[in-house]
Amino acid sequence: MQRRRLGADGPEISALGFGLMSLSSTYGPSEDEESLRAIHRALDCGIDFLDTAEIYGGGHNERLLSEVLKERRDEVVLATKFGLQLADGRLQANGRPDNVRRAIDGSLERLGVDHVDLYTLHRKDPDVPIEETVGTMGDLVRAGKVRQVGLSAIAPDTLRRAQTEHPIAAVQSEYSLFTRTPEEGVLDACEELGVTFVAYSPLGRGMLTGAIRSGDDLAEQDLRRSTPRFQGESLEENVALVERVCEIAAEKGVEPGQLALAWLLHRRGFIVPLFGTRKPERVASNAEAASVSLQADEMARIEAAVPPGAVRGAALPDFMECLNEG
Repeated sequence: MQRRRLGADGPEISALGFGLMSLSSTYGPSEDEESLRAIHRALDCGIDFLDTAEIYGGGHNERLLSEVLKERRDEVVLATKFGLQLADGRLQANGRPDNVRRAIDGSLERLGVDHVDLYTLHRKDPDVPIEETVGTMGDLVRAGKVRQVGLSAIAPDTLRRAQTEHPIAAVQSEYSLFTRTPEEGVLDACEELGVTFVAYSPLGRGMLTGAIRSGDDLAEQDLRRSTPRFQGESLEENVALVERVCEIAAEKGVEPGQLALAWLLHRRGFIVPLFGTRKPERVASNAEAASVSLQADEMARIEAAVPPGAVRGAALPDFMECLNEG
């Protein structure tokens, strides 16, 4: 497994990360036994960067991960997130200092650890200056509860302001062939500041695997059923784009998901794709993407297959509008 540095002076981590959100029923029913096997498989494949959040499953996700940490804490670069809460049927951001302090103590208890390696603000609170939130996160570093600090889904200027308050090790935002927004300034800012970029949903929320052809391929409780990108004519047009990726992957002798992950790994040397899956065998398959080599002409062909702006439909349902980048 390739290795990449977390932040300017942090530890080395696996070039691919494992995001655990889907292990708490976000994309349909999940079974803890299978989920635990998936986490163990990731570690066995050399993927040591594991990412969770307090909101995933209302704490279930962190408690699930704690079962693995009891046995293998020293093998894990542990990341969790805070700052989102469900109120009146909608997600809201909360970056107030009192919530920063409350959240870390809850996460540490659920995870069964005395510190996390990366603590990330899930979304910026529009009512709280980023300096105030990040300053309190810095206090957690000094208290030994957190090793490094990260931000998610923020604009370049916000990152630069935060960096003046406390060093930012990582920025996590959605990035894939289907979502190219970070190319509009965030990646450049990360490179300038020595910040690792963690690309969540690197497989277009599963579509770039080629396994989703219609809404019938999604479980009844799957969040994607209420997402415009996975509905009607938008889904049909997006599947047609995926077909182009599948053709290139077939010619190269790899799976479409492996090709999509390899594309991200080749974009810039500080990008860490963060994939998610409930199936241990898919974890192992995705891990092989780190061994896929792409030449400049292949990169250009992949990007031409799914050019920026080609994907139709919003990536999130309306009730999750606070998760939009910016």
